[in-house]
Amino acid sequence: MSREQEKINQDLKKYGWNYKTFFNRPHWTRRRFFEVLGAGVGGAFLAQRYAKAADVTSSGVSTKNTAQNVIFILLAGAPSHTDTFDFKNLPGTTPTSFAPQTANGVLWPTGLLPKLGNALSDFAIIRSMQSHALVHSLAQTWTQIGRNPAAALGNIAPNIGSVVAIEKDSQRTAGQVFPAFLALNSGGGVGNGYLPAVYAPFRVTPATAGIPNTTNPDGQTEFNTRFKLMHSLDDSLRINSPNGTPMDDYNDFYSAAEGMMYNPVVNQAFSFTAADSARYGSSSTGNACLVATQVLKSNQGTRFIQITSNDGWDMHQNIYSAGNLPAKGKILDDAVSTLLSDLKANGLFNNTMVVMAGEFGRTVGPVTAAGGRDHLPQQFAFFAGGGIKGGNIIGATNASGSDVANYGWSQNRYVYAEDIEATIYSAMGIDWTTVRHDDPLGRGFEYVPTTGPVQFYPVNELWG
Repeated sequence: MSREQEKINQDLKKYGWNYKTFFNRPHWTRRRFFEVLGAGVGGAFLAQRYAKAADVTSSGVSTKNTAQNVIFILLAGAPSHTDTFDFKNLPGTTPTSFAPQTANGVLWPTGLLPKLGNALSDFAIIRSMQSHALVHSLAQTWTQIGRNPAAALGNIAPNIGSVVAIEKDSQRTAGQVFPAFLALNSGGGVGNGYLPAVYAPFRVTPATAGIPNTTNPDGQTEFNTRFKLMHSLDDSLRINSPNGTPMDDYNDFYSAAEGMMYNPVVNQAFSFTAADSARYGSSSTGNACLVATQVLKSNQGTRFIQITSNDGWDMHQNIYSAGNLPAKGKILDDAVSTLLSDLKANGLFNNTMVVMAGEFGRTVGPVTAAGGRDHLPQQFAFFAGGGIKGGNIIGATNASGSDVANYGWSQNRYVYAEDIEATIYSAMGIDWTTVRHDDPLGRGFEYVPTTGPVQFYPVNELWG
């Protein structure tokens, strides 16, 4: 273990993740309240005080700026790293059907992930990553917001995708009608936090028929008439509303929905045939990867797509039974390998960064008495496209995979979820040191948190 990581571990043991809580922040005093009230300012002022356009500060770092889009795949439940992307062959434990072979200098379970094994030159793997927490809900949220959910502003922190959406909003063109942040199979995923609702994830469960309710049973003419009537009746309540942001948000919802009604591009992007689904493995994760490629190909303004793989990676029992890891591995192998292939075919691979990770890893060595693997901080992260150097392996674990033997990057410590967040922002040309001063009561929202014993950075070694 490096001296840097030893010092970090000592600090963490002594102080913990020493973020101030959200409630330890500047607040309205009674005196200030009555000053405002005496000045004749209504309660809406209090609610809107920090919902205005943000004052933004940053240290002005240089970003990689190699990607225009991100597809983030959350492997919910946490797959076993030593059975997949940090493979360790354990005689007597590892199934012979995994057929380990060395490809491109990497020991790979060719029987479990054969298609991705053939695409090793297309993606990079971080093997020196560790999770902060071993509770599914906490760690999954941490992965999506790049900070401790129980820490400063954690309970109102936006999804990384919402930050990308607000940062890239000025680049949208008039004809682009899709939301900037699309969430597929992610109904329980993190939303926009305190940011305006227009930057919230548009949640969709992919289906062959596409998105429902994009036409009206009474026809387009009648729909247009009713929509105009609605505007004539309540525009004054929804646009620059005296009732505050919630009503403005409703207006944004109406406008966004109207733009997708009777729009053939919507059907082209969100619907698909059974044959297309079969190419991706005929699974929910495969269908999400399929829709992601079609949405990006449509060029309708979507810049960040989150896909949640709810395929059952939490394998505490019988991990090697046919319905567990072998079945889930096939789902992932079919879906992600075809995703990478189609991104290439559509000319999107070089400007679309694919990121994939679970919330933590799983115990190593022989399986438990229940035939499974329990929770472990050691994990992996997968990167492809968006300028990333394919075939690159960052870091290495010890013989069992229980801990890092070589960190493999400039900071000479574990890679954390916050570093992955900073890497995504840098790839998208977003200054990860940005602080927005529009959070509730003006505490200052850091895109990547800076308090605590660790300073976080992009993993620039991914670019070679």
